[in-house]
Amino acid sequence: MDVEEKLLNALYSIITKEKIEKFERISSERTRHITVVVENLYQEHNASAVMRSCDCFGIQDLHVIEKDNNFSVNRDIALGAGQWVNHHHYTDILYPTTTCIQTLKKNGYKIAATTPHTDAFTINDVPIDEPIAFLFGTEQTGLSEKALDLADYYVKIPMVGFTESFNISVSAALTINTIRTRLEKQNEFNWKLSKKEQTELKIEWCKKIIKNPNGVVKDFLRRIAINEI
Repeated sequence: MDVEEKLLNALYSIITKEKIEKFERISSERTRHITVVVENLYQEHNASAVMRSCDCFGIQDLHVIEKDNNFSVNRDIALGAGQWVNHHHYTDILYPTTTCIQTLKKNGYKIAATTPHTDAFTINDVPIDEPIAFLFGTEQTGLSEKALDLADYYVKIPMVGFTESFNISVSAALTINTIRTRLEKQNEFNWKLSKKEQTELKIEWCKKIIKNPNGVVKDFLRRIAINEI
């Protein structure tokens, strides 16, 4: 048993069995194979709904590009999702979109720009054998030209009505639900978090629900170092 596993066991000793069961169950379903990127959202109900969908569908990371608008969350809509989903903010004054996309590409992600103006792929057939980041823009203007230029794929949601696009929060929910369903049906590769990643995540979750988390962790690590626990 390594240090992180010992630390998690120590933290589990001071939280409820109900929380432990929930952390174990939910962490086992989390993924970073899919991630979501939102660019320049200004309506907090949309931002909050996207974050909530990420949590509901087991997406651990949400990437937020803030150029002209700050990302704001409505607690009544997000229902605490921000506590359990990691959100990464890109606020570079000049090039936040480029910084975000280049960071994701360095981490092995293919970039899928969602847009109704192309027939390249749909969410039903876009390649998912590699980690993939889905980019969503504002309802008024869509994604920026820079985001579209840097994308590896263009992706759309099939529609049969007069309206050419869904609300962004609906688009994100439909997309990640469809991609997750496709991943669950394949048996070629493992797309969920590794055991080590799950352990690290559960430690972070424990820290969110205990008082003085930094002090508690520091004390547990000291005791682990001297084989007291």
